Amino acid sequence: MDLDPFFEERLRVHRRHLFDKALGSVRSRLSALWPFARGPAAMTGMGGGGPAPTTAQKSADVAPQASAAPQASAAPMPPLGPRARARARHRKAALAWDRRELHQVGTAGTRIRTTEHVVEVPGHPKVRVRVYHPDPADAPPQGIPGVLSLFGGAFRIGGIGYPTTDAANRRRAHDAGVVVAAVDYALAPEHQYPVAVEQAYAALEWLFASADELGVDRRRIAIAGVSAGANLAAAVTLVNRDRAGLPLRLQLLEVPVVDLTGRHLDLRATRRLGIPRFIAMRELRSVANTYLRRPADAYEPFASPLLAASHEGLPPAVILTAEYDPLRGDGDAYGAALRRAGVDASVVRYQGVTHDTPLFAGALPAARRWHGDVVAALRGLNA
Repeated sequence: MDLDPFFEERLRVHRRHLFDKALGSVRSRLSALWPFARGPAAMTGMGGGGPAPTTAQKSADVAPQASAAPQASAAPMPPLGPRARARARHRKAALAWDRRELHQVGTAGTRIRTTEHVVEVPGHPKVRVRVYHPDPADAPPQGIPGVLSLFGGAFRIGGIGYPTTDAANRRRAHDAGVVVAAVDYALAPEHQYPVAVEQAYAALEWLFASADELGVDRRRIAIAGVSAGANLAAAVTLVNRDRAGLPLRLQLLEVPVVDLTGRHLDLRATRRLGIPRFIAMRELRSVANTYLRRPADAYEPFASPLLAASHEGLPPAVILTAEYDPLRGDGDAYGAALRRAGVDASVVRYQGVTHDTPLFAGALPAARRWHGDVVAALRGLNA
């Protein structure tokens, strides 16, 4: 099916962005090899008038964490390196873009009650969880369904405070009548695999333990994730099966990436968008390189859930993919693997749309249908 006309201008901008990044990488490498170059600006491509850092460069250094309440006698923090500054600028720009998208083509979130919680994670940083309470007037005494929600953003941007993420959680909690517990997991490269997996699993254990306090029926709890968040959601189902065996009712995976080796990417999608294979692969590999500590981690099942030795005993799955998304191959392969293992799994592909379709509910009919299908899947927890 042809790409929906809604995406035409966005595609032109995206292609230009990818080509500019690739050109910047080449310039940076040439600058580093130039024998007369001097100083850090020449080595990083960050000097006056030089190209902006590439995604791979941004992932290479770690920004120090600022103290919440620094002491007067504390030594001043060292200045951020050029890549850390670039990463901070990138995240600031991503947040601004997200805010504009919600205003221009998104749908505002429903006004419902929220509560904030901090969950301990053994051996890893604590994680914040924001809970959205629909508070239905006819809630049964045993509580209503709950869903642990994990945002997308290539493991390196995003958060529960992003406007489109917050709006989606509000709308889904209200429209489906479920409690949504959104996990603000730590981003890479400051915190690499398996930190986010362990944080998400700790949040799941907390959701079950706190079910009575939150008004959640612990017999009807699901896990959901988008893109990188879907990777984490699928990983947590494996962790849960192998550790505690908490009774998860559903895994809802939207445009999931479940094989970080890249072997299941379907690059026919990017080719039809006019994006050369080498640029698409470079961008997709940079995601794994940012998130993983070392390349071998990509073969671990909690990093690439599709590669697990067994998928038996996992919760039923609903998987949503997009025609013009190279990750559609991951979604198809994961659904097939689950079905081979005897798991009830369905895979739905939305035709004529791209990876970030759910953001555009204010302008795109397919995005509104996507929301409706997610709500229907979550309402199924009442069965």
